[in-house]
Amino acid sequence: MHCPFCAHPETKVIDSRLVADGEQVRRRRECIQCGERYTTFETAELVMPRIIKHDGTREPFHEEKLRSGIQRALEKRPVSVEDVEAAIVRIKHKLRAMGEREINSRVLGERVMAELRQLDQVAYVRFASVYRSFKDLDEFRAEIERLSPSSHDEDSTQ
Repeated sequence: MHCPFCAHPETKVIDSRLVADGEQVRRRRECIQCGERYTTFETAELVMPRIIKHDGTREPFHEEKLRSGIQRALEKRPVSVEDVEAAIVRIKHKLRAMGEREINSRVLGERVMAELRQLDQVAYVRFASVYRSFKDLDEFRAEIERLSPSSHDEDSTQ
């Protein structure tokens, strides 16, 4: 890091410690050239991939759009705010872990459906019905039947 006082390219770190609940590193530095001391703060820059929409357009990832879609599916369902936030964190983590600069919106939709399936099956079916554009009642029924593997067991015993 260049010294902010004399622009010399070499400085040494005198002290480092975690701050902001471990979200930042505070470093005390000293310039090798002029001896001035200063403090820097280091944080991780976590970049979300851009989303490639169905029509081929690209847009930045919007956490609020993600939250809004999940909340709409969960409307009037018994799921806590904490569970919703945890699901959003997991979705974002999985998208970042892919290591891609751009992802298809389909991938994001599938991640949302996987989380909703764990949170609340009614919300999952609501989201899936819009996301997958069910064309008729048979498609809707088939998705519900996929949710309950016990219904297949009962059919085979009768």
